[in-house]
Amino acid sequence: MEAPRSVLLCLLLACLGLHALGSEIIKGQKAPEKDFLYMASVQDKSRHHVCGGFLIDKNFVVTAAHCANDEPTSVVLGSHNLRTAKDVNRYDVKLCKHPSYVGIEEGDDIMLLKLSRKVRLDKSVKPIQLPNGNMKIKDKSNCRVAGWGWTRSQGKMVNELNVVDVPVVNLEVCKKQWAKLPANVICAGGYGTDKGFCRGDSGGPLVCNGKPVGVVSFNMRNERNCDYPNVPNVYTDIIKYLPWIKQVLKKRSC
Repeated sequence: MEAPRSVLLCLLLACLGLHALGSEIIKGQKAPEKDFLYMASVQDKSRHHVCGGFLIDKNFVVTAAHCANDEPTSVVLGSHNLRTAKDVNRYDVKLCKHPSYVGIEEGDDIMLLKLSRKVRLDKSVKPIQLPNGNMKIKDKSNCRVAGWGWTRSQGKMVNELNVVDVPVVNLEVCKKQWAKLPANVICAGGYGTDKGFCRGDSGGPLVCNGKPVGVVSFNMRNERNCDYPNVPNVYTDIIKYLPWIKQVLKKRSC
């Protein structure tokens, strides 16, 4: 009997020592207080940070579909330091996974979180504008990724938002570095650098030219090792999912 494709891929990942959940920012620095006002900390019922995300309008946050595995129940907005986050900026959420998502290895790793009430925008909370469908990301473009994930191997989540610059990697080069690469992805960071994301950064945005073009999906690492991978970090390509995102935003439900 032929094994399911997803099972074979999982075995391959295990054999290669890969861990398919990208999750803190490596070789980065603290994010300026006046920047990244769209960043969201996605949290579980115990109010522990599990993933990143980003606000795109008053009703929705974008994150990765695989973050649903951590059973998130709320997001926190308006605070780079999670120790000083205020309950007024906490919003319960409804999960809206992309309808084609099955598992991270199959792609479509994107999810919208419907907020329980409209966000009150102010000097600390502002949405980020989505790219248009014609936006092109050039190879070697310098982009940014931010998060509250690990900053070193054997580490832990951090309270202060970190950010790092990462270069976009040519997709054909990326395909050669991965045994199997899902469709509709962007590769950036890792591969030839010592910079990128790690555990706890999943769902955060890859921002190029001020627009969120990718969602942190996965990288190569052992469970507790963030000594930087020799393969590119992989992000879901937001531009490919704009029709679905706009449909959900228009309906204000999923």
